[in-house]
Amino acid sequence: MRDAAHMASSRYPTLESYLAGLAPNAAATVTAAIDCVRRQFPDLTLKMAWNVPQLQSGKHYVMGFNAAKRHLSISPWSTDVMRAFADRLQPYDPTDNLFRVPIGWQPDADLLHDLVTARLTECS
Repeated sequence: MRDAAHMASSRYPTLESYLAGLAPNAAATVTAAIDCVRRQFPDLTLKMAWNVPQLQSGKHYVMGFNAAKRHLSISPWSTDVMRAFADRLQPYDPTDNLFRVPIGWQPDADLLHDLVTARLTECS
């Protein structure tokens, strides 16, 4: 019998197909966040995984994005990074693995930069 994960198909094989499935304001928030990170870290690769956009460095996931009706979840793929930035993330409804920003959020370039830098340091 085949594993269920192998039988699952990609609902969103591309960023464009993912964005097309979102409300316009949610798509704009996702795009703004991804663009903010990619401007600062142009070597990161965009990959669709688990039907949501992820940024990778080599084999390491660095930051993932998942839009919901009222918020965008952003994950730096590290509970250690989340703990290290707990004070700065407090306004964004953090959990152990992610934080939530409202749809319409203007990306905090300094925060995203610092989170990605911490994750990249952890991966090296």
